[in-house]
Amino acid sequence: MAEAVVAAAREWLGTPYVHQASVMGSGADCLGLIRGVWRQLHGSEPEPTPAYTADWAECGRTEVLHDAAMRHLLPVGEGDAWQIGQVLLFRMRQGAIAKHLGILSQVGADARFLHAYTYHGVIESPLTRPWKSRVVARFRFP
Repeated sequence: MAEAVVAAAREWLGTPYVHQASVMGSGADCLGLIRGVWRQLHGSEPEPTPAYTADWAECGRTEVLHDAAMRHLLPVGEGDAWQIGQVLLFRMRQGAIAKHLGILSQVGADARFLHAYTYHGVIESPLTRPWKSRVVARFRFP
Protein backbone atom coordinates (compact mmCIF):
# COMPACT_ATOMS: atom_id res chain seq x y z
CA MET A 1 0.00 0.00 0.00
CA ALA A 2 2.81 2.45 0.85
CA GLU A 3 4.26 2.28 -2.67
CA ALA A 4 0.78 2.81 -4.16
CA VAL A 5 0.31 5.93 -1.98
CA VAL A 6 3.60 7.45 -3.15
CA ALA A 7 2.94 6.53 -6.79
CA ALA A 8 -0.52 8.11 -6.63
CA ALA A 9 0.84 11.27 -5.00
CA ARG A 10 3.63 11.58 -7.59
CA GLU A 11 1.00 11.68 -10.34
CA TRP A 12 -0.02 15.06 -8.85
CA LEU A 13 3.46 16.61 -9.28
CA GLY A 14 3.22 19.90 -11.13
CA THR A 15 -0.42 20.50 -10.22
CA PRO A 16 -0.72 24.24 -9.47
CA TYR A 17 -1.46 25.41 -5.94
CA VAL A 18 -5.11 26.40 -5.59
CA HIS A 19 -6.55 26.87 -2.10
CA GLN A 20 -9.31 24.32 -1.28
CA ALA A 21 -8.96 22.59 -4.68
CA SER A 22 -8.37 18.89 -5.34
CA VAL A 23 -8.19 18.36 -9.12
CA MET A 24 -5.06 16.70 -10.51
CA GLY A 25 -3.40 18.91 -13.10
CA SER A 26 -5.72 21.84 -12.42
CA GLY A 27 -5.23 22.76 -8.77
CA ALA A 28 -4.73 21.47 -5.26
CA ASP A 29 -3.63 22.55 -1.84
CA CYS A 30 -2.03 20.22 0.71
CA LEU A 31 -5.36 18.80 1.87
CA GLY A 32 -6.50 18.54 -1.74
CA LEU A 33 -3.49 16.35 -2.50
CA ILE A 34 -4.40 13.99 0.37
CA ARG A 35 -8.05 13.99 -0.74
CA GLY A 36 -7.01 13.21 -4.31
CA VAL A 37 -4.78 10.32 -3.26
CA TRP A 38 -7.63 9.01 -1.08
CA ARG A 39 -9.96 9.04 -4.11
CA GLN A 40 -7.39 7.24 -6.26
CA LEU A 41 -6.99 4.52 -3.63
CA HIS A 42 -10.48 4.25 -2.11
CA GLY A 43 -13.02 5.93 -4.39
CA SER A 44 -15.22 8.63 -2.92
CA GLU A 45 -14.05 10.80 -0.04
CA PRO A 46 -15.17 9.72 3.45
CA GLU A 47 -16.81 13.06 4.35
CA PRO A 48 -17.45 16.51 2.87
CA THR A 49 -14.64 19.00 3.37
CA PRO A 50 -15.72 22.19 5.15
CA ALA A 51 -14.38 25.58 4.08
CA TYR A 52 -11.07 26.50 5.71
CA THR A 53 -8.54 29.32 5.66
CA ALA A 54 -5.04 29.14 4.22
CA ASP A 55 -3.58 30.85 7.32
CA TRP A 56 -0.79 28.73 8.84
CA ALA A 57 -0.73 31.08 11.85
CA GLU A 58 -4.39 30.40 12.67
CA CYS A 59 -4.83 29.84 16.39
CA GLY A 60 -7.60 27.97 18.09
CA ARG A 61 -8.40 25.05 20.31
CA THR A 62 -9.75 22.68 17.68
CA GLU A 63 -7.21 20.71 15.67
CA VAL A 64 -9.51 20.19 12.69
CA LEU A 65 -7.00 18.39 10.43
CA HIS A 66 -5.74 16.18 13.23
CA ASP A 67 -9.29 15.25 14.23
CA ALA A 68 -10.22 14.41 10.62
CA ALA A 69 -7.06 12.35 10.20
CA MET A 70 -7.91 10.41 13.37
CA ARG A 71 -11.35 9.64 11.90
CA HIS A 72 -10.14 8.36 8.54
CA LEU A 73 -6.44 7.48 8.66
CA LEU A 74 -4.45 5.14 10.90
CA PRO A 75 -2.22 6.86 13.47
CA VAL A 76 1.48 6.00 13.55
CA GLY A 77 3.09 5.91 16.99
CA GLU A 78 5.81 8.41 17.85
CA GLY A 79 8.37 5.64 18.26
CA ASP A 80 7.34 3.78 15.10
CA ALA A 81 9.58 3.85 12.03
CA TRP A 82 9.24 6.56 9.42
CA GLN A 83 8.01 4.77 6.29
CA ILE A 84 7.13 5.91 2.81
CA GLY A 85 3.46 6.58 2.24
CA GLN A 86 2.91 8.03 5.69
CA VAL A 87 0.85 11.22 5.87
CA LEU A 88 2.71 13.93 7.77
CA LEU A 89 0.82 16.61 9.69
CA PHE A 90 2.80 19.81 10.28
CA ARG A 91 2.37 22.69 12.73
CA MET A 92 3.93 25.58 10.85
CA ARG A 93 3.92 28.16 13.63
CA GLN A 94 4.32 27.72 17.38
CA GLY A 95 0.96 28.21 19.10
CA ALA A 96 -0.97 27.74 15.85
CA ILE A 97 -3.09 24.75 14.89
CA ALA A 98 -1.57 22.10 12.63
CA LYS A 99 -2.52 23.04 9.06
CA HIS A 100 -0.12 21.48 6.56
CA LEU A 101 0.01 17.95 5.17
CA GLY A 102 2.43 15.92 3.11
CA ILE A 103 3.21 12.33 2.13
CA LEU A 104 6.57 10.82 3.00
CA SER A 105 8.10 9.67 -0.29
CA GLN A 106 11.63 8.70 0.73
CA VAL A 107 13.19 7.80 4.09
CA GLY A 108 16.71 7.88 5.46
CA ALA A 109 19.39 10.54 5.14
CA ASP A 110 17.79 11.86 1.93
CA ALA A 111 14.19 11.80 3.20
CA ARG A 112 11.66 13.60 1.00
CA PHE A 113 7.94 14.36 1.04
CA LEU A 114 5.26 15.35 -1.44
CA HIS A 115 3.03 18.33 -0.67
CA ALA A 116 1.23 21.25 -2.23
CA TYR A 117 2.92 24.49 -1.38
CA THR A 118 1.78 28.06 -2.00
CA TYR A 119 3.31 29.53 -5.21
CA HIS A 120 4.92 26.16 -6.05
CA GLY A 121 2.06 23.70 -6.48
CA VAL A 122 2.52 20.00 -5.80
CA ILE A 123 6.23 19.38 -5.32
CA GLU A 124 8.58 16.87 -3.75
CA SER A 125 10.78 18.50 -1.12
CA PRO A 126 13.65 17.36 1.09
CA LEU A 127 12.43 16.58 4.61
CA THR A 128 15.01 18.87 6.17
CA ARG A 129 15.49 19.28 9.91
CA PRO A 130 13.26 22.41 10.00
CA TRP A 131 10.45 20.57 8.18
CA LYS A 132 10.83 17.43 10.30
CA SER A 133 10.74 19.48 13.52
CA ARG A 134 7.27 20.72 12.54
CA VAL A 135 5.76 17.23 12.16
CA VAL A 136 3.22 16.76 14.98
CA ALA A 137 1.63 13.49 13.85
CA ARG A 138 1.99 10.74 11.26
CA PHE A 139 -0.72 8.57 9.75
CA ARG A 140 -1.15 5.76 7.22
CA PHE A 141 -3.88 5.31 4.67
CA PRO A 142 -6.19 2.41 5.56
